[in-house]
Amino acid sequence: MKVAFATQDLKRVDAHFGWAKNIAIYDVDTVGHRFVETVEFDGDLKEDGNEDKLAPKIEAIKDCAILYVAAIGGSGAARVVANNIHPMKVNQPEEISDLLGKLQAVLAGTPPPWLRKALAKGQERVLDFEE
Repeated sequence: MKVAFATQDLKRVDAHFGWAKNIAIYDVDTVGHRFVETVEFDGDLKEDGNEDKLAPKIEAIKDCAILYVAAIGGSGAARVVANNIHPMKVNQPEEISDLLGKLQAVLAGTPPPWLRKALAKGQERVLDFEE
């Protein structure tokens, strides 16, 4: 399944979704993870109530099952959830590599129901390609 990380420095989840300069996307499963791409965003990303800046970010992560953020506004969270993406907030900046390791361990064990559902999102896309 694909997982997105809102990041300023490409190493940690340290960005508010609306203000993030970068979104790093990884593919994660029970045996490992691999980097897919970084999507960069330019312009004025400060908090300003401008909802238009969210559209390209939502588009960039539409194939992701989970989005890790340092913070996310109410309308941003609603739009993420409406696209069947589960937002995960970190309480303080966390290394992307650590989060990938934790997620991989949970996937290898008995994932909670919401995560099994998120995993299914990734599986649907695989099936689409095989048909």
